[in-house]
Amino acid sequence: MRLSHALIERNAPLMLVLTLLTVAIGGLVEIIPLFTIETTVEKVEGTRPYSPLELAGRDIYIREGCYLCHSQQIRPFRDEVERYGHYSIAAESKYDHPFQWGSKRTGPDLARVGGKYSNEWHVAHLIDPQAQVPGSVMPPYAFLADRALTVPNVKANLIANRRVGVPYSDEMIAAAVKDLADQADPEADTADLLKRYPRAVVADFDGNPKKLTEMDALVAYLQLLGTLIDFNSLTAEDLKQ
Repeated sequence: MRLSHALIERNAPLMLVLTLLTVAIGGLVEIIPLFTIETTVEKVEGTRPYSPLELAGRDIYIREGCYLCHSQQIRPFRDEVERYGHYSIAAESKYDHPFQWGSKRTGPDLARVGGKYSNEWHVAHLIDPQAQVPGSVMPPYAFLADRALTVPNVKANLIANRRVGVPYSDEMIAAAVKDLADQADPEADTADLLKRYPRAVVADFDGNPKKLTEMDALVAYLQLLGTLIDFNSLTAEDLKQ
């Protein structure tokens, strides 16, 4: 045995080959089982794809770099759970491409911000953060209320997400343009929209019914966060996913 070890340790090429072989075997043992299952994240009741308006708002959230100062991942620590709510589970991010867990909190975590504040509060906060939260270092985003929401191809946006695994149906894609406008119009017939996207908030988010703006989209996205899953109904097994 000692002679074998001595031979390997004194022969650099042989040691390199054996090391690579060991790493390759270990890697295959971990990777191959993943190809035998459809997903490593179990479906949890309540999760759904983003509505077209929420998806547009998420794109604005990413474009403006909101994830650089706000995380969307509540860790299973007492101080975080008491401040932000139930800790995050994998199923909540299964339709995020890319995910928005973040790595820094200059501002608070937003994983459970949906429904915590009114639409009016969000708009006022985005327009003048310091007026709502004295001492905040967040820059103003008042321009979002003046900028018309422009999504070059609403259907293509959903199709692109479907190609990476988001379960948008043909019906969702066909109704995407109408759903985008209707969610920001309280006067619209949104019965079918709410069947496709349960718990979607329908409102004139920015207070300007004459214009669909980027502010509408961003607030619609924020009001969704953390509202889809009823954590009181989940079992311990669900929470392990």
